[in-house]
Amino acid sequence: MKINIIGRRMDVDESLKALIDKKLVKLDKYFKDDAVAYVTLSREKNAERLELTVSSGGTLFRAEERDETFNNALDTAIDVIERQIRKNKTRLEKRLREGAFRTIEAQPEEFEETFRIREKTFVIKPMSPEEAILQMNLIGHEFFLFLNTETDAMSVVYKRKDGGYGLIRPEK
Repeated sequence: MKINIIGRRMDVDESLKALIDKKLVKLDKYFKDDAVAYVTLSREKNAERLELTVSSGGTLFRAEERDETFNNALDTAIDVIERQIRKNKTRLEKRLREGAFRTIEAQPEEFEETFRIREKTFVIKPMSPEEAILQMNLIGHEFFLFLNTETDAMSVVYKRKDGGYGLIRPEK
């Protein structure tokens, strides 16, 4: 697995890079050689924040953790990724490394559940991202799909955990 380590508004020292490399080896048993891990580190007021994203075969696994130390946040993030893999074991078997699940004993509550999909249709109106955020807030949703008048493409606005908003748009 290739590992990219990024420090946001901070320098990442070599000992921390070595620790990350050492701990991420634990995930190698699940992924093929084409897997890429992105580790983004940043310091906040009272905590250290670590984002771990693993990309393999077109599938993304992501965990974001805050803790007193990067070491603790990394351990928790790796556990989250492993839990995601175990929970979706059947769906992921074809995408992950062959034999990745031979040694895993799933906990009874971690067996794969069936997806309950509620379908909804609505008229899509062309609007700006600002209008879409207003519409999203008016209907009380966490995200909103719309035809972006600025790009003439389908886009999604969503509420972020930090209280801000995000915009997802397709790459051309």
